[in-house]
Amino acid sequence: MDKDVKITPEQLAKAMDADYQKLVQQVSAAVNEAPDGAVISGSEELVRETMARFRQKVYEKAIQLRTQAAQAAFSPSEEQEEATLEK
Repeated sequence: MDKDVKITPEQLAKAMDADYQKLVQQVSAAVNEAPDGAVISGSEELVRETMARFRQKVYEKAIQLRTQAAQAAFSPSEEQEEATLEK
């Protein structure tokens, strides 16, 4: 992949907005539904699992966006011209 092809934080944030909204809803629900006097032990595992899934989605989306940007920047005609010049 071309190192010059980059994604911006804004692109990633926009692509992840719906997933982020779902994340904060799930974390809020886990904390709110935890038993009184046991908020940490009653919500920690669910929040950890929810955050792990989100972390994976963010990483996958970042790779996907960069791959798409690289494909969009790729010019098959340039490659053909280079091959013709080499002959």
